[in-house]
Amino acid sequence: VKTKVSGLNLDVEMETGTGKTYCYIKTIFEMNQRFGWTKFIVVVPSIAIREGVYKSLEITADHFLETYGKKARFFIYNSKQLHNLESFSSDAGINIMVINVQAFNARGKDNRRIYEELDDFQSRKPIDVIKANRPILILDEPQKMEGTQTLDSLKEFNPLFVIRYSATHKTEHNRVHRLDALDAYNQKLVKKIAVRGITVKGLSGTNAYLYLEGIEVSKQSPVARIELEIRQSNGIKRTLRRLNKGDNLYDRSDGLDQYKGFVIADINAVTDTVEFTNGHRLQAGEAAGDVNEITLRRIQIREAVRAHLEKEQVLFHQGIKVLTLFFIDEVAKYRVYTDTGEKGGEYAGIFEEEYQDAVNGLKQDLFLPEAYKTYLDHIRADLTHNGYFSIDKKSRRMVDPATGKRSSEADDVDAYNLILKDKERLLSFEEPVRFIFSHSALREGWDNPNVFVICTLKHSDNTILRRQEVGRGLRIAVNQHGDRQDNPLTVHQTNVLTVVAGESYKDFVTALQREIGESLSQRPRVADEAYFTGKILRVQDEKIEVTPQMARQIYKYLLKNDYTDDKDRISPAYHEAVKDNTLAPLPESLLPYREQIFHLIDSVYSDAALPQIEDDRMVKTNPLNANFHKKEFRALWDRINHKAVYSVHFDSSELVKKCIDTLNRELRISPLQYTIQRGEQKDGISYDEIKNGAGFEVRETMTGYNAHSIQSAVTYDLIGKIAEAVILTRKTVTDILAGIEKPVFALFRTNPENFITEAARLIKEQKATIIIEHLAYDTISETHDMDIFTAGQTRQDFSKTGEPLKRHIYDYVVTDSKAERVFVKELDVSSEVVVYAKLPKGFYIPTPVGHYNPDWAISFKEGSVKHIYFVAETKGTLSTMELREIEKTKIQCAGKFFDEINRTIAPENVRYDRVDSYGKLMEIVEPVLF
Repeated sequence: VKTKVSGLNLDVEMETGTGKTYCYIKTIFEMNQRFGWTKFIVVVPSIAIREGVYKSLEITADHFLETYGKKARFFIYNSKQLHNLESFSSDAGINIMVINVQAFNARGKDNRRIYEELDDFQSRKPIDVIKANRPILILDEPQKMEGTQTLDSLKEFNPLFVIRYSATHKTEHNRVHRLDALDAYNQKLVKKIAVRGITVKGLSGTNAYLYLEGIEVSKQSPVARIELEIRQSNGIKRTLRRLNKGDNLYDRSDGLDQYKGFVIADINAVTDTVEFTNGHRLQAGEAAGDVNEITLRRIQIREAVRAHLEKEQVLFHQGIKVLTLFFIDEVAKYRVYTDTGEKGGEYAGIFEEEYQDAVNGLKQDLFLPEAYKTYLDHIRADLTHNGYFSIDKKSRRMVDPATGKRSSEADDVDAYNLILKDKERLLSFEEPVRFIFSHSALREGWDNPNVFVICTLKHSDNTILRRQEVGRGLRIAVNQHGDRQDNPLTVHQTNVLTVVAGESYKDFVTALQREIGESLSQRPRVADEAYFTGKILRVQDEKIEVTPQMARQIYKYLLKNDYTDDKDRISPAYHEAVKDNTLAPLPESLLPYREQIFHLIDSVYSDAALPQIEDDRMVKTNPLNANFHKKEFRALWDRINHKAVYSVHFDSSELVKKCIDTLNRELRISPLQYTIQRGEQKDGISYDEIKNGAGFEVRETMTGYNAHSIQSAVTYDLIGKIAEAVILTRKTVTDILAGIEKPVFALFRTNPENFITEAARLIKEQKATIIIEHLAYDTISETHDMDIFTAGQTRQDFSKTGEPLKRHIYDYVVTDSKAERVFVKELDVSSEVVVYAKLPKGFYIPTPVGHYNPDWAISFKEGSVKHIYFVAETKGTLSTMELREIEKTKIQCAGKFFDEINRTIAPENVRYDRVDSYGKLMEIVEPVLF
């Protein structure tokens, strides 16, 4: 697709928060390495985005130096500092200019200096120097730069070509990559989203004010946190109280008549409800009685502060600073500007009151770690929040957009620099600011990775999508060293964004899911034969095209198992089977392409596949119970909690021999295939047919093969290509190729590309096999800390739990699938089981293909079974064909780990195995018959 700006236009679609800026900086280095291009201009629509891009270039400079052995020279275009442009033009290295549209998007009376002949630039026009370099243009958020004047101005840059990066392209060109909201969530590239909704409801026959903030799970019975009005010496005040079953609100309010009959009959932690003896029922997040707007905003601020402190207690010890972002509709509600200066607005006052109350309550916790308590003690309520609004260019002071009045405080510029520019300082524990209030300025270009709470203190605004506001907090968090917290085992345990909404959970989530669904409009909607036919499957570096016969098999498979509905749309049954690991097996002929085929199916849009948004109120702390302290569990834990390191020692000659034998036996190369099609123009062609490229129809197709040696003009680095693909030295690859039979090596000339791909695949298989064969674990003195059993239990979704358990180390367990739920029920009633635990994510075994986290640890009654101590991996299927290769490798490695544990640590062996049911487990442990 050609445009007035350039003859070549490429589109890259990347979801907000997935590292778009990093991606195009890396692309710059790759283009330089592969093609030698050196001149790049990043064009952005705003100053906020410009500052963010410049900061990214700064903090990634050393990283890319390590990878590519060179640094890029980068600068922000400034017409008063044209020496930078001079260097951009003359320097032979990678040069990146960052420019915002305001710097060039004006003509005539408002002519920008970029178009003028300047005395201080040797009477040259800056635009002419840029034009002569034929730069590659990278447009960040191009949908905001599509005005006629902007496009005419971009044409003046005379670009070699243009690459556009956005999550929401308005105009489509040639899309070369897509990473949408669903891909980003499934690949764990963004935070998980949880919502705290607030619902205002009326209680018939009464005006009693009640707000159910939430329910806590305790070692006794659940406790409800309820705000109610209480008579005090200086009047009636709304106060938060922790109440138990049987409490009489009339008594707790000191005799206020509106609470007569309000006695708590039941507190249910699973459904998050409180029922009263008079028949009234409250759901967590519901406010009843006299609730005006300022009451609603106070509740929101309190919930945001509470959510912040809950996260901070856990993440502080991991070196992760938590930030909270408030969106407001009027600056005056946070900061009031007057002729004499400024003062805090209503929201600032409410925030400081609620924050101080929450911190005071938190400090009463006897188990609060001393280091975190000291951290809280050193932060004043008035210094831990700040605002970022617009800045007046002349005065460099904050401006109230409603009045135009400027701040008289120099601190405002510090706030601007801190929030927009100095991200490192904002992420440091030494910086007291943790809560940020903003008008509209932070909606674009400001993405701090450590925003964990977003609170919208304004009326629903149809011009700003919920997805845009949530997008400000989706980035994966970093610790004090700048390391991304993206460990696949714990990424969605650490990275959860809580949105405190001014509406019910259901209304907010419904709207957000609808917006996400609309953003996925480019995805196919039906899984019919036409969709699968012609798709390319990449299998071990080889490209396989889906034939019509294969497409029909896939289609019939989906139909047979009710994985599609009558309109060929993916059904919820398919997603349930994926979640429960109970997918029906594919036809045997399709098994070699299993992973690729399911990836194709997953690419089809389905409402059931949208990211699941948690109800943040259902998330509670799951305390350990007495089973955790049983001697049987401690005995099991003492056997398995040792950490280990692995090593792989093998003689390369062994690998060479295995590879030679395999290549001689299995290497098969397809001759190059070509297809000749004969077509004719249709009679009576319509305009739509011409437009869609359907004006011709194929009359005849013939397929031919070239079985002769190809004398290609392309010179192949055969050894280098295979060495790169299999990650072995050139010498080892040379030894392998030199050892294979001459007729086998001669296949290279028949089809060089296919020879390289197939040889690399077979060598990699032998390498993986030999690694497993020669893998050895050595236990070390370090052990897993007991804290891993409490660290992961602060955010447990009780909507995924069942009834309280008798033999588990927690009263409740969150299960990931139907198979696990059944497994838990059967374990809990088994007379042979003394105690069991779902192992936390913090317990892992290192393997060459990544960390592995087993599912269950089970201690049986002594004398009832042959194997008392058992570690289980539960899968919906025991067929190794149904497991991904990487999972099979991890499980094999885990077997070797436990073999070493049994050899060096455990006097009584720990049995490790894969089971799909309680029945299979009992087969393996071998019950003792009396």
